[in-house]
Amino acid sequence: MRPLDLDRRSVRRLAITRQRLAGPRPAADADGLREVLRALRCLQLDPVAVVARSHLLVLWSRVGRFDGADLDALLWDERWLFEYWAHAASIVLTEDYALHRGLMRRYPRGVSAYGRRLVAWVEANAELREHVLQRLEDKGPLPVGGFEDRSALPWESGGWTKGRNVERMLDLLWTQGRVMVAGREGGKRLWDLAERCLPERTDRTELPDADIVSLSAEHALRALGAGRARDVANHFVRDRYDALPEALERLVADGRAVRARVEGADPGEPWFVHADVLPLLETVGGEAWGPRTVLLSPFDNLLCDRERTELLWGFRFRTEMYVPKARREFGYYVLPVLHGDRLVGRIAPRFDRRRGVLDLENVYAEPGAAGVRAAGPDAGAAPSPDPASAEEVADAAEGVAGAVADLAGFLGAREVVCSGAVPEPWRETLRRVEAAPVP
Repeated sequence: MRPLDLDRRSVRRLAITRQRLAGPRPAADADGLREVLRALRCLQLDPVAVVARSHLLVLWSRVGRFDGADLDALLWDERWLFEYWAHAASIVLTEDYALHRGLMRRYPRGVSAYGRRLVAWVEANAELREHVLQRLEDKGPLPVGGFEDRSALPWESGGWTKGRNVERMLDLLWTQGRVMVAGREGGKRLWDLAERCLPERTDRTELPDADIVSLSAEHALRALGAGRARDVANHFVRDRYDALPEALERLVADGRAVRARVEGADPGEPWFVHADVLPLLETVGGEAWGPRTVLLSPFDNLLCDRERTELLWGFRFRTEMYVPKARREFGYYVLPVLHGDRLVGRIAPRFDRRRGVLDLENVYAEPGAAGVRAAGPDAGAAPSPDPASAEEVADAAEGVAGAVADLAGFLGAREVVCSGAVPEPWRETLRRVEAAPVP
């Protein structure tokens, strides 16, 4: 079969639609959260809460203002979700448990220098491991402070894990699937034995590695809309796709995917579109496509692969939390602005919970979005758009203002202020948000 020919706009729109950032908005209830979570397959966890926790922002971007109690019920009451490692520490679906068992049963491998050091550390600390498991059997769920440090060999590292032997052992047992996060108290994890956390309905099938790779690749391809092998490898369960090119070719042979060529991309590197995504090709190219303007978490699934983001959107995005303040280009915590199928700007907000104030410390418009022609694109990046028309600039300004107002309502802010610079074309609409009561 001849490969599909796709332009970059179509590829962007496929990804946006598949990740529920365009089209009919899912309901802001438990059923809507299930729809989004099934589309994404994972929500990255991050402790930074300058605005709100990342996983909450990812869901808000898709369903709007939702009740966090609905997510808690899916996690801790129904156990429809659990915390595990996907492309990072994440919330994942219990129905995907059989896919995650591949990592559980082989961790740690002991192949790399780090892996060999970890294996040696675990063997030297058998007493600590048995203490943790016995304490959980007798007294679980427990916080990290509920265990004694009975390590014989301290964990050495140049990072935050240095000397944190109990936490390191819990993390290892968690990755092995022997313990799980049973709940949270004040944001701190409570640990328990996995068999007490998993519901009876959990599929515990021991899938062959080839099946795990194939099924995981299908999930990733559906979420990406269209992607290369490298895009799949960086999505959902990153670094767990052994023999991925062969798996993708099997999907094509089985009619589960088709090959594609993308405008401006390396012609020697094939793209793939999952069969379930093909019906969207007509929708994303016509008037039926339903664009929105949303603010995205810096760890949003749409942007978690920075190289792909630059290729498709011409948008270079890096988190600057660990960059010295004087060297930051945009700010400590930056939310990209998705308007239709373009990333048109960045907002660096901070939510003062005590005062109830959402402060926009800086607002930036991307070249082209505010009516200014962009400089030439970097090698390999998507071509920068021509300057937006006056109508397009006004439309983006209204969209950005609406997204900011909605974020303020979701956070429960009483006031929005713009303490930093605001691009001229967006200034009037954002000043109206400042002046108006938070809806």
